[in-house]
Amino acid sequence: MGSESTTKFYEIPKGKGPYSVGCTDLMTDYTIQGSFFRLYYPSQNATSTEETKWIPRKEYYRGLSDFLNIYRMLGETFFQYYVGSVTCPAKWNAAFKAGEKYPLIIFSHGLGAFRTIYSAICIEMASQGFIVAAVEHRDKSSSATYYHKENSVCEAQEEATENLNEEWIYYRKLKRGEREFPLRHQQLQQRTEECIKALDLILGINNGNHVANVLSLNFDWTLLKESIDTDRIAMMGHSFGAATAIKTLSKDARFKCGIALDAWMLPLDDEVYSGVEQPLLFINSEKFQWVSNVLKMKKLYSTGKIRKMITIKGSVHQSFPDFTFLSGNFVGKIFKLKGEIDPNIVIDISNKASLAFLQKHLGLKKDFDQWDALVDGEGHNIIPGTNIDLPSTQPESLE
Repeated sequence: MGSESTTKFYEIPKGKGPYSVGCTDLMTDYTIQGSFFRLYYPSQNATSTEETKWIPRKEYYRGLSDFLNIYRMLGETFFQYYVGSVTCPAKWNAAFKAGEKYPLIIFSHGLGAFRTIYSAICIEMASQGFIVAAVEHRDKSSSATYYHKENSVCEAQEEATENLNEEWIYYRKLKRGEREFPLRHQQLQQRTEECIKALDLILGINNGNHVANVLSLNFDWTLLKESIDTDRIAMMGHSFGAATAIKTLSKDARFKCGIALDAWMLPLDDEVYSGVEQPLLFINSEKFQWVSNVLKMKKLYSTGKIRKMITIKGSVHQSFPDFTFLSGNFVGKIFKLKGEIDPNIVIDISNKASLAFLQKHLGLKKDFDQWDALVDGEGHNIIPGTNIDLPSTQPESLE
């Protein structure tokens, strides 16, 4: 089964909302401290015919190989063959659809991931009228990422030097005997700063500030001026990204609510649990969670704070990234990319519950409240709260 059949038979689902979806990348500054994210947004029709390449560079294959402990040459060949031609259903650099004020979501990826591989979630949100910035973290938790160093005068005089000043950053593995918490907690601080920095940058663009994109893409950022609803901003993430979302909520009150997809709570320290005032929705898979991790989620519950938790039956930790849609049942089960139910059903439940939660806590005038029951754990393939048996000392009200 080659890449053509992969694209034909296994594809990332399209957005179900009324808006066409565009996609572009923004990288600022010639330093590692700059921002880097993929933007998904409501777009004008017929302004681009180019599909968005899902994994845009071979260096990401190398990073995935490192993360999965596969020889780079073998991994690069494998990924190129199976997913090299995959696109996601968003038009590359399509013109932004101005004339409305859109709510904003900042999205944080999981360990070993990067900005492009949660496109099914981000595209659905954009098709429903959100602007979504999927941050690529440079804390060595992504499989791979990069930044551009500024050209020297000599380089600037040469032709075709565009890629010569790229500095690639690959996943940092734990050293033998190294404790995990100190590394992940340090990475969490940087991730949080990167999410807040992305928000600052987008709000600056909304105010009419000029942005210089190091990537020199053909996209008109001035169309975003006065298009962000600055009172309706949410934080969202998966796994390590969910922990990042929780930490970011505790640091910045401009985020009005958060959604934690199958959160990995280890990177969080004790001080964060009393610092999150905003409403928070946990959407968990059935196969990933364990007692101590769920108990940490429960520490965020307290009187007067809005907390919701649901578990999707038959789902696995990798039911949220796009790989779940691009693998057959055999490969999907072997590598735990697929659960026991159709991945389209899992992502549909997750997206609808997210939209209902966002409508309620961002004060949106949409019809997403038709899925309110999902947030309460009512419906097919949903468990209210958690499927994990917790110690009986846990108050029932926390469910």
